[in-house]
Amino acid sequence: MENKYVYRGQDITLDVIMKIEHVAKLIADKKSCGFEQAYRDFLASKAYVALQKTESVMWAESAEFIVDEFFREISEESPGNF
Repeated sequence: MENKYVYRGQDITLDVIMKIEHVAKLIADKKSCGFEQAYRDFLASKAYVALQKTESVMWAESAEFIVDEFFREISEESPGNF
């Protein structure tokens, strides 16, 4: 596996991948949709972009926190929808 995500010299690639999976599962549960749809929705979000930037340290936050950020973003873009 390629070391795609590195923070202060530490490979955190597996941590980030596992976090993405957990977040997508939580989004799927909350939206009552399939994992693949939730994953695609998350990939299109600013929360995902922040997670990709290791210096933002979003990867160290709980999956629940990231899901809250995701839904906050959606509510700001389209009030009343998620």
